[in-house]
Amino acid sequence: GAPSLLPLPTDRPRPAVQTFNGAALTFALGEELSDAIKRLGQGAQVTQFVTLLAAFKVLLTRYTGQDDIVVGTSNGNRTHLELENMLGFFVNTQVLRTELSGNPSFLDLLKRVRQVVIDALEYQDVPFEKLVEVLQPQRDLSYAPLFQVAFVMQNTPMNSLTRAVKR
Repeated sequence: GAPSLLPLPTDRPRPAVQTFNGAALTFALGEELSDAIKRLGQGAQVTQFVTLLAAFKVLLTRYTGQDDIVVGTSNGNRTHLELENMLGFFVNTQVLRTELSGNPSFLDLLKRVRQVVIDALEYQDVPFEKLVEVLQPQRDLSYAPLFQVAFVMQNTPMNSLTRAVKR
């Protein structure tokens, strides 16, 4: 029942076949804004990830006019203690669907998004490819199945060597 397409306004028509030409927007939040986001999340008992994801979903709702927003995210997928010290790429893609209808307050939306994230973590071991196979979403060569927008939060502190190299 999820929408198959997130109709983002673009400056060019969607090609008949995906080209995978896209863009990533990378930015850092200032310390003052980061602290305000932390305080907001702490007050609502949610993580920074949930707070920023909720804000991102509000932005997507405004751009698309849709109340049912589906985005993808990646998960470290190291759910067993035995895997923590293993080398390898264990990342899995997860689908996060949130209903924004009813004009919820931002605090109510934070609760919805928190529950969506908690529910998704319960199934984080299910491979994305298996999810697509089982759900059999409507397929169209012009867009990816299940979601077209990903939300990734990189909040790993930079060490002093990395900071020195970037200067």
